[in-house]
Amino acid sequence: MKIVIPDDYQDVVDRLACFTLLAGHDVVRYREPAAGFETLVERLRPAEAIVAIRERVEFSRRLIERLPNLKLIALVGRAAATIDYDACKDHGVLVSAGASNSPVAPAELTVALIVASRRNIALEAERMRRGDWPCTLSHRLAGSTLGIFGLGAIGSIVARAGTGMGMNVLVWGQAASAAKARAAGYEFAASKADLFERADVVSLHVRLRPDTRGIVGPDDLGRMKPTALLVNTSRAELIQPGALLAGLRAGRPGYAAVDVYEREPVTGGDHPLLSLPNVLCTPHLGWAEWDNFELYFRECFEQIVAYTHGAPMRLMG
Repeated sequence: MKIVIPDDYQDVVDRLACFTLLAGHDVVRYREPAAGFETLVERLRPAEAIVAIRERVEFSRRLIERLPNLKLIALVGRAAATIDYDACKDHGVLVSAGASNSPVAPAELTVALIVASRRNIALEAERMRRGDWPCTLSHRLAGSTLGIFGLGAIGSIVARAGTGMGMNVLVWGQAASAAKARAAGYEFAASKADLFERADVVSLHVRLRPDTRGIVGPDDLGRMKPTALLVNTSRAELIQPGALLAGLRAGRPGYAAVDVYEREPVTGGDHPLLSLPNVLCTPHLGWAEWDNFELYFRECFEQIVAYTHGAPMRLMG
């Protein structure tokens, strides 16, 4: 079977133990993203199956119509908002998804970003590398307020870590978050505005859906303390376009730690947040660790093997 993996940014998929599941198939793997739509079509046109790594490629109707050989899109992870399921159905393309959703790796990164940002770790490590020694003063975590926007699986781990470091946890979200907050003994904010006004650290853990796109706007950020930190390891689109950059330049919030961007990958330093000294940026590391990749890619490759045996599994749409 002709299999195309269009965006292996980390250049590691062929080094995963589970890659052996595709032995005997004709696998073509690209590391760099396609330079444009026509290049993407040229890369994908031969494919009978495509390994869709999260949301790196938008499988629009326009694209699906240009892929006459395509039979299966196998997702790495669960359902992706970047797939036109109706177009896939119209053109006889099956879409299969993973079953797992491990919160550990992204939660660990979130905690690491909170600690690194509040204690100026990345800043001071780079200054010391340059030969400097006098250090800046940072912000203690113990006794400060950790605002969790969305107390789901990831947010719950981050909240427990914050509690372990002596932080006071303040939660805001839907009814499910309120119930979990009460069960865990966390305070539930009076409103979204209350969360942003009181928290020293606000960490976003909301799923991106049509109703949550742009759920954080300039008014929310403007309520944050000038010493506060906003952390986003979820999705960039949760924040209204341009709002975080404008807020940081205006001094509210005072700091940000960001792992997700509207357009990825960010190469050549081409993102305005990278020019700000009060922002810690990482290249979508939240899920990028070996155990996570083995879990998600194994499920994806199992879907392809099942399809070749005439028994497709975990179909979407």
